Amino acid sequence: MTDVYSCLDPAQRSDGFAEAKLALARSGLVVLPTDTVYGLAADAFDPAGVRRLLRAKGRGRSKPTPVLIGSADTLRALATSLNAEARALSDRFWPGALTLICRQQPSLRWDLGDSRSTVAIRMPDHADALALLGDNGPLAVSSANLTGQPPATTVEEAKEQLADAVDVYLDAGPTPGPLPSTIVDATGDVLRLVREGAVPLDELLEVAPNIQTSEPG
Repeated sequence: MTDVYSCLDPAQRSDGFAEAKLALARSGLVVLPTDTVYGLAADAFDPAGVRRLLRAKGRGRSKPTPVLIGSADTLRALATSLNAEARALSDRFWPGALTLICRQQPSLRWDLGDSRSTVAIRMPDHADALALLGDNGPLAVSSANLTGQPPATTVEEAKEQLADAVDVYLDAGPTPGPLPSTIVDATGDVLRLVREGAVPLDELLEVAPNIQTSEPG
């Protein structure tokens, strides 16, 4: 049975977080609010949970699942070979709507999809999301919608699409979406803009003026 818990009610929030923790520990899925759109989450280090996430969305392994973290310090534990501009972007825009694609630490044992040893990492600017991440560690999180459908900005929209594929829904009211996070590829010597979203390009350039905005060549 799928349950919806209001994060606006302290008792429901407490119960919801407890149920979310149990669900994540048994390869379950949780829908949570973020500072962009609602996200569909699994334990990042649980391959069975990540497989369930991909199945629920109707998504293949060719598009790996991003990871949300609850502390900027966690970036160093998950990513390697970050240049100074990438670190400057995380310092400026985290918590916030910026996703960095990084080279992952070679010691990590997880399976987020066909990632080619990279991982997309973000620290969201949302108190409930950060609290959940603090309780459970890094989470594999994709937008809470079926592949090809609009991202959900309310729990009702997420539940309409994902229904009982999700174990726990955490409802914090409408999110600021539908604009998704901005994505920057930090795996090479020069940063590259992959998607302009909630953080505009001109703000990125103030911090990292060498970002490429198109494919070289």
